[in-house]
Amino acid sequence: MTTLFISDLHLEAARPDIGAQFAAFLEGEARGADALYILGDLFESWVGDDDPNPHYAEARERIRAVSDSGVPVYFMHGNRDFMVGEDFAAAAGVEILADPVVHELHGTRVLLSHGDAYCTDDHEYQAVRRVTRDPDWQAMMLAKSLAERLAFAAKARADSLARGGTLDEVISDVTQSAIEQDMREDGVTTMLHGHTHRPDVHHFDLDGRPATRIVLGDWYEQGSVLRWGDDGYRLDALPR
Repeated sequence: MTTLFISDLHLEAARPDIGAQFAAFLEGEARGADALYILGDLFESWVGDDDPNPHYAEARERIRAVSDSGVPVYFMHGNRDFMVGEDFAAAAGVEILADPVVHELHGTRVLLSHGDAYCTDDHEYQAVRRVTRDPDWQAMMLAKSLAERLAFAAKARADSLARGGTLDEVISDVTQSAIEQDMREDGVTTMLHGHTHRPDVHHFDLDGRPATRIVLGDWYEQGSVLRWGDDGYRLDALPR
């Protein structure tokens, strides 16, 4: 049996190819997994659990089918869908995880994160992140009409795309020292995250011990999955 990890699908109606591949993944391999972890940015944007978007509703129902089949499904907020709430979790049959969190996987304690909190060199983004993760700010946003929230999300997305094209590649990546600090505090030598869309397995020294940081890929051109079983893990691309 295998535990599966995915992130950064950025599901939206404008990209039905991603939705179709995700549906096939859920109806196929995911049904036979020990557990499925979705480490953030499942959706391109999320303005509240009351959004009636049929594309999102379909994804929720397909996830629920996996959960109902007996596979535990865990969800972690990303920088695009940080307002996913308990109503969605109940409807989809998922457990929302804190970010970061340590889980034991096949005998190994692993630090799990979406990853955006570790892009500490991007000071402007971190300032925005602190605001948008504040419960009072989220309550204020949810008090607005759905139309207002959708308009806000559309503008935020456009601003993010424009800014992303001007960011230095180093600034937009995670900061290794921040990663190592949390790994050290949590007593782990393995970390898994997404967010950067740079799938890879990084090996490094952590206080004299061999350590590993695994980065999940996005699903823009192909899928990306980490398969972890009793015999170890493998980071794979999923051709579309």
